Amino acid sequence: MLKTRQMLPLLLALACISGCSSLAHTDSDSQQRPLIVAHRGGAADFPENTLLAIDNALRNNVDMLWLTVQLSRDGVPVLYRPADLSANTQATGAVNQHTLAQLQALNAGWNFKQTAADGQVSFPYRAQPVSLPSLRQALMAIPESVPVILDMKALPAAPQAQAVARLLEQLHAWNRVLIYSTDAGYQQAFAPYPQARLFESRDSTRDRLASVALAHHCNAPPAPGSWVAFEYRRPVQLVETFTLGEARSQVDARLWTPAAVDCFQSRGKVRMLAIGINTAEDYQAATCLKMDAVLVDSPRAMGEMKQRLERPLPCR
Repeated sequence: MLKTRQMLPLLLALACISGCSSLAHTDSDSQQRPLIVAHRGGAADFPENTLLAIDNALRNNVDMLWLTVQLSRDGVPVLYRPADLSANTQATGAVNQHTLAQLQALNAGWNFKQTAADGQVSFPYRAQPVSLPSLRQALMAIPESVPVILDMKALPAAPQAQAVARLLEQLHAWNRVLIYSTDAGYQQAFAPYPQARLFESRDSTRDRLASVALAHHCNAPPAPGSWVAFEYRRPVQLVETFTLGEARSQVDARLWTPAAVDCFQSRGKVRMLAIGINTAEDYQAATCLKMDAVLVDSPRAMGEMKQRLERPLPCR
């Protein structure tokens, strides 16, 4: 497990929230609530990972941006999430099969749909094409005061890590960026870059959450100053193996609990991000857990929900 090497000074200033001990408290107006992080720039509001989404997330006063990165055939980091271009564009194939010029000729909003109150579905960006941006374009468009989380999607990890590192060096942007991936290979891929700031590996975070939930044991808490992230709600399959076979149980798990938070904070302050917070109920729960940040699909809707929350916020 590779820990975050050095905390981002700007994030430290933004996320100065005290450690959590339990939900048994009452929120006060002076208590800082979780930072709002726009997932893929706000995938529910505008075509994801586009400059249009980023611009509108900033207009909705998000605190941080979460952007998904892959590598073009000519080695340029670009913003795109799915495995195939057909998910969001009018083309097919993997991102790494196309050059930057070919990718930027596509419409990244091709499959973005809107549903009207009467149930009518439309695809507004088919007539208003939205380009697929490079990471350079995105970082140039984002104010330096807004931290960015880069979610690494391409494999193998090493070529993308090298390309991203070169770009961050050129733009003097290391201190603006945190790096996340569901693949632990990126922990090793960024190891040669001491200035890189990484989330704890997802495997380590998941193992610790599961250990607290199932074994009531706090397994190797992360070092103070680390960033960790995991879904607030997550479908989980519990598999029991026995002599005659195995049995499976499906659970809608909520692994972020007061006991889990206590475990993560037991060695000192750890920055916690709850993924998939898209309702007022879940935002209230994340606030009561004293999450440092929440990942939201609609910055516009979350801003409205946040304003409507009861003050002081009751936490059970």
